[in-house]
Amino acid sequence: MAALPVFRWRLAPDGYATRRQLRARGLRPGGQCVAAQLERPRRRRGPLVAYLYRVELAKPVRPMTQARWRALAKANAARRRCPACRCDAGYVIPTSLGTCVPCAYPEPSESVRSACHG
Repeated sequence: MAALPVFRWRLAPDGYATRRQLRARGLRPGGQCVAAQLERPRRRRGPLVAYLYRVELAKPVRPMTQARWRALAKANAARRRCPACRCDAGYVIPTSLGTCVPCAYPEPSESVRSACHG
């Protein structure tokens, strides 16, 4: 296996792009392997690495269909639903808590909680 070409940060030749740069152009890697990498040196730690893809081998981004929009909306709604009280929190539930804030930090004076903390 041949080693990848390594370029210094901001010194990659034309024809290479990162995933984000491809996406900004309306492209995707399209199954191609990483063609090169960028390295940005840092003090006291290893370098930051960014992988590059060939622009001429990139393919156009697939359009969003109605089914994909529905699936995305369903996934985002699931991220807002609290697993403890099953209510829509109105925000994405933090993974550090695992539940909505009222369930994670219940008020000690609350003897009976109303539906959905409202």
